Amino acid sequence: MISRRELLQVGAAAGAILAAQGFGAVGPVLAQQRLTEDELLRFDPLGNVTLLHITDVHGQLMPVYFREPSINLGVGEVKGLPPHISGKEFLTRFGIAPGSAAAYALTSEDFANLAKIHGRIGGLDRAATVVKAVRAERGADRVLLLDGGDTWQGSLTSLRTKGQDMVDCFKLLKPDAMTGHWEFTYGEDRVKEIVDDLGFAFLAQNVRDTEWQEPVFDAYKMFEKGGVKIAVLGQAFPYTPVANPRWMIPKWSFGIREDDVRANVDKARKDGAALIVLLSHNGFDVDRKLAARVPGIDVILTGHTHDALPEAVRVGKTLLVASGSHGKFVSRLDLDVQGGEVKGFRYKLIPLFSDAIRPDPDMRAAIEKARAPFAAELAREVGRSEELLFRRGNFNGTFDDLICAAILEERDAEIALSPGFRWGTTVLPGSPITVEDIHNATSMTYPQVYRMTMTGERLKEILEDVADNLFNPDPYYQQGGDMVRCGGLGYTIDIGKPMGQRISALTHLKSGQPVDAKKDYVVTGWASVNEGTQGPPVWELVEKYVSRKKTVRVEPNTAVKVLGV
Repeated sequence: MISRRELLQVGAAAGAILAAQGFGAVGPVLAQQRLTEDELLRFDPLGNVTLLHITDVHGQLMPVYFREPSINLGVGEVKGLPPHISGKEFLTRFGIAPGSAAAYALTSEDFANLAKIHGRIGGLDRAATVVKAVRAERGADRVLLLDGGDTWQGSLTSLRTKGQDMVDCFKLLKPDAMTGHWEFTYGEDRVKEIVDDLGFAFLAQNVRDTEWQEPVFDAYKMFEKGGVKIAVLGQAFPYTPVANPRWMIPKWSFGIREDDVRANVDKARKDGAALIVLLSHNGFDVDRKLAARVPGIDVILTGHTHDALPEAVRVGKTLLVASGSHGKFVSRLDLDVQGGEVKGFRYKLIPLFSDAIRPDPDMRAAIEKARAPFAAELAREVGRSEELLFRRGNFNGTFDDLICAAILEERDAEIALSPGFRWGTTVLPGSPITVEDIHNATSMTYPQVYRMTMTGERLKEILEDVADNLFNPDPYYQQGGDMVRCGGLGYTIDIGKPMGQRISALTHLKSGQPVDAKKDYVVTGWASVNEGTQGPPVWELVEKYVSRKKTVRVEPNTAVKVLGV
């Protein structure tokens, strides 16, 4: 069985070169010689079925820089288990050489330096090359390509076209099925319009209409690949109406619906399925719990939490595959299915190093066409950054700190609250900050920046609520996202304490005084789920701020102290 060996061969080879040569002028040339398309695609095929998985692309058609989290904490039974390890611990756990290509793709370690060597990762044209290569090698009659959702949102072009740019380009990939989450923030009418013309299955067994409790989408679809009947069940993000505005999808209800998953697995087996695949946007920990509670699922292709793991994780007889985000990876899982059982598997997480993998010409042309109306705007330089601007991580990232600083100043507020979204690309130190960069961190359908007063008591309630969404020891109560980002406000969080007791020592940073529970503070924020929220779009204020500053400096954020790790 092969889990990570082929990926790590590439990383170790590049790491050995870099250790010998340092990060000097010769480094990039030698590293690029080692990172070849053939090596990235090399795979010893197994069995009769191949699953290809891509998820959480978040509107990114082009190769990107995306720094993986330096802090990814787990609580309860999953504390210290993948994916809740990061940095050096991640490298040690998976046997990855520091300074290697794999270390750059999978961790935050020395990210800025390694980015200069290995370049951007991803791009739907590179993904198309990989998909076509696998289909050619295995035969299309053995390959299923599945999209885990969060595909149509996360960029300026996806926002302006209401997801059409992503839909048109994904049609060229010819996936067999997808599920969703942020897709629903375009509203019921737009989602239905796209799904009716999608050309492949949109599966979501856990979405019902609120009036009759009838299914809105198909629960599963049967495929035959390699002589094997395969049922692909779709599981949309269960907490969409909580994490996102309910008023955008007022007639649809969501939920984990574990009993429905169990019933659909049984029904698919009775329909003759020899292989059951759950195409899920639950998040890794929810899927880990689900796999332990619902028998009969052979593979869960998990999404939402943006985890990239170079090994498939076993839970009983179920394999969990986590394929990262922002188009950085395509997962390949070969299965030997005999007599209605998986007798063996072989897995590879394929990093799409854009300098090593040739862009597919058809997809490249489609991407250029989709971006052409916006090309000048996307490329416009607003300012420059002296720092590495990133978002992903349990607590404030530097891009979040920039957003907080911008809305604090532009809205003349004391405290800023910025959502802990996991999507948003990275800007390297010394690089321009373009309109595209700003929109990659802010493009959404409810971007208004509000200004209002909140009591200190209400601020603590908000922090406690979000902390429980993230650190509740029962994964079924984790409703997505990282911790809300704060500007002008410091606090201590003990992740091991129960609901309502995690947050303490709230401090108003400008005055240095403790936050008074009864006092009103002027608060600004964005991405409110409340209908009718008033204010300018967040990207407008960030652009004004960066344009005025010209060069952005983000001081290290020491305002959040974390206990219970």
